[in-house]
Amino acid sequence: MQFKKLIAVGLAALMSTTAIGAALAQPINENPLSDPRVRKAIAYAIDMDTIIETIFEGQAVRAVGMLPDGPNKPTDLIRYDYDPDKARALLAEAGWDSSRELDMVYYYTDQATADLMAALQAYLADVGITMNYRLVEGDVASQISVVPDDPVNGPSKVTWDMLYGARAALALQEYFNRYAYGLKPMIPNIPRMNELVAKVNGTTDPEVQREGYFEMEHIINENVYQIPLYYQQLYTYESDRLHRNDAPYGNEQYNYNWGVENWTIDPDASGKAVLYTNAGPAQFFEVPWQNLGIWVANKFAFDTVLEADGALTPIGGEMADSYEISEDGLTFSFTLKDGLTWHDGEPITAADVVWSIGAAAKFPVTHPVVKTTLNKIEGADAFIKGEADSLAGVSAEGNTVTIKFSTIDPNVLLTFSQFAPLPAKYFEGVDPVTLQQAPFWQKPIGSGPFKIDEVVMNDYTTLVPFESYHKGAPKIEQIIARPSSDNDGNLLVNAQARKADFGYTKAAGDVPGLEALDYMHVHPIDIPYTRMLWINQFPHPTN
Repeated sequence: MQFKKLIAVGLAALMSTTAIGAALAQPINENPLSDPRVRKAIAYAIDMDTIIETIFEGQAVRAVGMLPDGPNKPTDLIRYDYDPDKARALLAEAGWDSSRELDMVYYYTDQATADLMAALQAYLADVGITMNYRLVEGDVASQISVVPDDPVNGPSKVTWDMLYGARAALALQEYFNRYAYGLKPMIPNIPRMNELVAKVNGTTDPEVQREGYFEMEHIINENVYQIPLYYQQLYTYESDRLHRNDAPYGNEQYNYNWGVENWTIDPDASGKAVLYTNAGPAQFFEVPWQNLGIWVANKFAFDTVLEADGALTPIGGEMADSYEISEDGLTFSFTLKDGLTWHDGEPITAADVVWSIGAAAKFPVTHPVVKTTLNKIEGADAFIKGEADSLAGVSAEGNTVTIKFSTIDPNVLLTFSQFAPLPAKYFEGVDPVTLQQAPFWQKPIGSGPFKIDEVVMNDYTTLVPFESYHKGAPKIEQIIARPSSDNDGNLLVNAQARKADFGYTKAAGDVPGLEALDYMHVHPIDIPYTRMLWINQFPHPTN
């Protein structure tokens, strides 16, 4: 059993005592968890390296800091390597009451999480902290996310001591935005963090944003306001028939410069170059503004205005030939390439793009990052409420679309690297609020390198090359996509039958089975998805 192995490896070898200097930190209220020494002790008490090796079978990356490794994270963060003696010394210095019991909550139902809870309980018990854990069910948000009336003094409205959960992000600001005033359910307001959240959200300059990320990472790290545990990876899998021909890898949940039009695949038994994949539709194709790159149609059949690299950094135009942002950051304009057409042969126009922007502003489940950008367009509020017939801040002249914002949006380029326009003529008389119910989504007309050919819902979808694609006709002759959700329960069955040439999984449990097939190759991809512990530092009733 993984847990027994973890305890045997992790708790048998206690590290040598490290002297701890007198700490200046003190609790800020009657909750002992408001004392940074206690929070640091919790961090030092957990052997994440052993947890990853055992419970997660090596299929995770230990977290040091909130952000995954990359240019936006400082390299000098405190690692809090496993040191139970240091943890005990910090607790003694803080006057920890060993009779106190901490309440840990979590909301994942998988076995790995259950094993992790047991391991954390054992590690904390080893340094003198009693922790009990429980699964929250039902209306989870009301149990973990309700903020206090007084964001400085509390008390908190959540009653737990620690929460195990995750933070995923398309835009890096999402890691930190809840440090804005009054948005944290468990951490008393930190004025400097308020300022830094405003800083990274108030500019489109990546260098200024990076300065803000660096400082916020240091503040959280040095004070242990949260305890990052590990970064979950995404795994791209490919059969030995597929050849990406030096195309880059990236976060397959989103749109990036994957160069699929240049991929090749060895012919099947019939001599045809067919690629088998999943993420096809079961009942309808999903509007590509919600889950931006997950489903087969989103990236194969639709192009975006701009293009991002594998790390989701905007790098240029895709449908756009050129683009610019004004010095004040309040005007964004782009010019479409000449000669773009939809899969039905009709020209792609600036009017299609203008309509799509307005429809996405009203569509109720547009991705939050995209929605935030669109909400900042001049006149968006009146348009969404039905008080105006059009978005005042969006206009078109020839092939050029101009967007004026009422306030700066730092993610405008990121948004349009993920935004796929739709052909407006197919939605005449359709309310954008009910856009998903349009007949169009039974067999959509797109703009990307492949067009949808045959659809048998809940069985298969085929796609074929779009010969007029502006980057050149794709080399793969046909794609056959089986229906699946974000996690494909039939992945290993299809892979064993050689009916899975490309796709991705976030389920670490799929990896050993895929790697056991000598014709499958698995590529781990770092993505912005951090599992962590939140610590309630407000006074609350259970104190």
